[in-house]
Amino acid sequence: MRFESKKDLDREVRAIDTFVNSFGGSYEKLGDNDIDFKVYDKNKNLISYVEIKGRLRPIENAFPLPVAARKLVKLADKRLNPVIIWACNEGIIYAKLKDLEGKIRFGGRAVRAGSSNDLEVMAYFDYSQKSFKIVNY
Repeated sequence: MRFESKKDLDREVRAIDTFVNSFGGSYEKLGDNDIDFKVYDKNKNLISYVEIKGRLRPIENAFPLPVAARKLVKLADKRLNPVIIWACNEGIIYAKLKDLEGKIRFGGRAVRAGSSNDLEVMAYFDYSQKSFKIVNY
């Protein structure tokens, strides 16, 4: 069962727009069971794959940044400069997957009826890393 609302999808588009606008690129949305986007440079060359995670809080309170381990593996399998973006209230936090170091533990969110992925193996990334970039909306 999919739980993404129109508001979630709008937040995702705002985040990817902010990301690609920072370097004059473009993007293509991928399928429902894939990671989120292919990203192109200003010359339309494929340069990256991106997964976006919603983080419904201000950037200053966003850490540690969570993501399901299965999403990281799916993103890493794309091989071409995988990037993860957390869409916060006033901007985005992003990093190349290869530059991140985090903690792995079982976690997630309150269980919802019909969901099989609310509690799962998760990765959490602390603020102390130098690889994070922040761009305000």
